Amino acid sequence: MDKHWSGRFTKATSTEVEAFTASIFFDCALAEEDILGSLAHVQMLGNVGILTAAEAQEIRKGLFQVFERFFQRKVSMSAADEDIHMKVETELKLLIGPLAGKLHTARSRNDQIALDLHLYLRSKVVALVELLKEVNQVLLAKAKENGRVIMPGYTHLQRAQPILFAHHLLAYVAMFQRDIERLQDSWPRLNQLALGACALAGTGFPIDRQMVADLLKFDGLYENSIDAVSDRDFCVEFLANAALIMTHLSRLSEEIVLWCSQEFAFIELDDAYCSGSSIMPQKKNPDIPELVRGKTGRVYGSLLATLTMLKGLPLAYNKDMQEDKEALFDTMKTVEGSLSIYKGLINTLSVHQEKMLQATQEGLLNATELADYLASKGLPFREAHTVVGKIVRYCLDEHQKLEALTLDQFKSFSPLFSGDVFAVLDLEKIVNTRNSRGGTSSAQAENQYKIATINLEKTTAWISEKQKLLQEVKTNLILQ
Repeated sequence: MDKHWSGRFTKATSTEVEAFTASIFFDCALAEEDILGSLAHVQMLGNVGILTAAEAQEIRKGLFQVFERFFQRKVSMSAADEDIHMKVETELKLLIGPLAGKLHTARSRNDQIALDLHLYLRSKVVALVELLKEVNQVLLAKAKENGRVIMPGYTHLQRAQPILFAHHLLAYVAMFQRDIERLQDSWPRLNQLALGACALAGTGFPIDRQMVADLLKFDGLYENSIDAVSDRDFCVEFLANAALIMTHLSRLSEEIVLWCSQEFAFIELDDAYCSGSSIMPQKKNPDIPELVRGKTGRVYGSLLATLTMLKGLPLAYNKDMQEDKEALFDTMKTVEGSLSIYKGLINTLSVHQEKMLQATQEGLLNATELADYLASKGLPFREAHTVVGKIVRYCLDEHQKLEALTLDQFKSFSPLFSGDVFAVLDLEKIVNTRNSRGGTSSAQAENQYKIATINLEKTTAWISEKQKLLQEVKTNLILQ
């Protein structure tokens, strides 16, 4: 096959080089974006007179047919096709002949791929925000469903203080809300037009870049043509955001793996989200959280690979930058799949509240409350901490619980103890005493529910706005 760029060459590309350099087998995922960009480009070329109205219309009709062929999976790929840009042009040439070559006037594959990536990522960002919203919805529902359940809070994976299980889940709601906000915050930098920069220096043709930006609903355009074709900050930013999403999912996965173990037995995963052992009939393995925990490394690797690929590149475009796409596509698949499956996993898990309460009743988790009690009686907290530490040592040696001690035993450690000490050791009262803003009390949980609900409503509105924008681009360029 003759290459579109073969005029300067005296030899055909070797098949080995074709196979090594081809990106068509993965960047074919950008077919829709490539055609959308081409439709906007050809409309602009016709509008400014670079193409006649008849030429522009003929090319547009051909692109519609190419779009349908891709949509119906009637297009075959080979290494000789090189990349999605060349493949679309080749398919177009089969339909309309040499006129297809005019489509590439005033653009390069360098600004074309940058455009495609911007179009691809902005639609995927909207999809991920929606998935994160849905995960937060099921977390919020599970928290409300178990609103009075008390569990041990942990530091250093050691039982620390009694908290509401809902409070623990709401911490993840807060994490995923930040993930949503980071993706939303990336939109202005993501939604910029690179097309028109050509190879690196712009073009002498009288193009109208603003018209293309308006047709594709971009918020702005790159003002420096070199930056336009060499920038992959928006890819790195997405990969970093994706890495944080997976970090949060991995932390939740680790806790779920622990909680559904027989040692904890705080929860049980639905059978539909587990597997068994090929040799041990009694096993029920938490494969989903384990896999998500493992897949987190893939996303970290994609981020590091992309940063490493970029770090030594001179301006402007270099072939190294082809390596951004596989990392990007794999990350997108991994994060989408992980978030999607977690919706069902969280929604169907069962909570063993009696096990959580039992664990809370062991380990002297009301010791901090006892120190606070002495501090409220006027003893400096550091001294109160020492006194209660001695009481804890005594309870450990005698296998006693704090609430089982007599008043005389308490007074043997400090004369400040009186009969009201027993009331402050009640677990439910301890939880509801922690009523500082953001604390674990039921009242504070209600406040966090309200905040989370407001955030979900705002996110829903943002998603609706962006989905409408994306649909308008398709409607105006393809479906009209």
